[in-house]
Amino acid sequence: MTTLSSPDRILRGSGGRRWRLLGAPNLEGFADAGPGLPPLMRTLLAHRAVHTTVEARTYLGRPGELTDAALMPNLDIAVERLARACRAGETVAVFGDYDVDGVTSTAILVEGLRDLGARPIPYLPHRFSEGYGPNVNAVRALAAQGATVLVTADCGTSAVTEVAEANALGMDVLVLDHHTVPPELPAALAIVNPKLLDSLYGSEPAAVGVSYKVIHDLYDQMGRDYAPASHRALVALGTICDLAPMVSENRDLVRLGLDALRTSDRPGLRALCEIAGTKLEEISVETCGWALGPRINAAGRMEHARLALDLLLASTYDEARALAERLDELNRQRREQTTEAVELARASLTPADIAGPLLIVASPDISMGIVGLAASRLADEYHRPAIAMQIIDGEGRASCRSIDEFDITALLRRNSDLFLRFGGHRAAAGFSIDASRLEEVRDRLIADAAERLDTTDLAPTILVDAELHLGDVNRQVIQWLGLLGPHGIGNPTPTFLARNVTVAEARAVGSEGTHLQLTLKAGAVTWRAISFGNAEHLVPPGERADIVYTFKRDDFRGGGALQLEVLDLRPATED
Repeated sequence: MTTLSSPDRILRGSGGRRWRLLGAPNLEGFADAGPGLPPLMRTLLAHRAVHTTVEARTYLGRPGELTDAALMPNLDIAVERLARACRAGETVAVFGDYDVDGVTSTAILVEGLRDLGARPIPYLPHRFSEGYGPNVNAVRALAAQGATVLVTADCGTSAVTEVAEANALGMDVLVLDHHTVPPELPAALAIVNPKLLDSLYGSEPAAVGVSYKVIHDLYDQMGRDYAPASHRALVALGTICDLAPMVSENRDLVRLGLDALRTSDRPGLRALCEIAGTKLEEISVETCGWALGPRINAAGRMEHARLALDLLLASTYDEARALAERLDELNRQRREQTTEAVELARASLTPADIAGPLLIVASPDISMGIVGLAASRLADEYHRPAIAMQIIDGEGRASCRSIDEFDITALLRRNSDLFLRFGGHRAAAGFSIDASRLEEVRDRLIADAAERLDTTDLAPTILVDAELHLGDVNRQVIQWLGLLGPHGIGNPTPTFLARNVTVAEARAVGSEGTHLQLTLKAGAVTWRAISFGNAEHLVPPGERADIVYTFKRDDFRGGGALQLEVLDLRPATED
């Protein structure tokens, strides 16, 4: 008997939200799976583009062989040049980015090159004075220090002018990147980027994954033994924090890397976990995302990313502890400034702005280090694409965040004549403008977005995999669900609908009372639950609710015990 697909259903959530209950998928590909693969797992796998029993065995099994490095465009050219540099003891400049992906990429390259005989010079730009990617002054400074090879990490695919300058100064340039490929490429000796148009690589690793592949192959080429665990830990951290698609090789790299993280003896990681109040041996995608990543990113947002790189490269715990404490303080400042920027942005928005297709806020008081965080908060809160911009020294520097329904980089591309520089991808982008053109930029971008976004039909939508009554959840279900991780873009956390759940206890929690702490009952089953940002939608104790939920470990007060995260709730209804 086969199971044919059925259409999705749209249910009404709270506060204008929608619940999109995904229809039953076609499960014909699992006809030979036998009774060992539960129906719920078949549905969840099909929703994640796993459609056959053979594919399911691979997906649910232990990580296998990673993608053949030979399929990565130009990797062989880059490795051959680096091997020559290592054998000759050349000075190799490693120019990274100031986010977690760039910092972890730089750390892997510096450690690998140094161990193999080269003399690496790490260089991370200052976000405020230099901006993203290579710049001519930095290239000249690195050449003056004797660099004969320039390696970019998490940047460089668009650096036409800067690579030309490096070439003129006698450096060979190797671009290791994963960003979108522009119409004009720099004249580098090798561009190692899985997004090149003729790439046969088949997955989209973050820059740290590309750097790891290069170093791994470099050890092989030089006939040296390579113990990958230390670098795999950094690959997991960079991949998770860069929100790379959690599919294919990336998912396996993260699975391998999380195991390496939990047993890492790297002083910087151990110190950072301790200062963040999390246990390294219990690290997860979630704790990488909310505990480690923000503190590493805070260096580049608030001061200089070199602090984060020094932490990862630290050889002693005492050195690492001092740096971790500094990053923790910078992260505290980052949180405060983000809150202030969002409040400033909210105050500047009119009802007409909020009802429109695109939010744009600009102020000298929104720091360049947090414009992306402010834009992200606005996009989440109002379910509109959002742009936050700092105006300083006659220039506007903006960060953009979008929603599923709208390609923000396509908007910038259609209006490219407005910008001094721009770039990004569908969900996130950035640009700079002459500040005198601010109103022109605002008017044109909003008008363009209005032609492509129907604001009458915009509403936050939660995708729901299936109905799963709380009384049907047991240890076996939890064990099966655990095999689907780690989760991220392309492999979302399974989300379920449970109807007619009794709210036994409910109270507002959090510094501003915006969250809900709940005790939920279904028959004889009781679950503890947390619901972030939903205090205004409280269903009173004693009443019944429909909930959309996931399973979440309580690392804050529950010692890692399993609880529910209620994404949305409403009074029980029959729809």
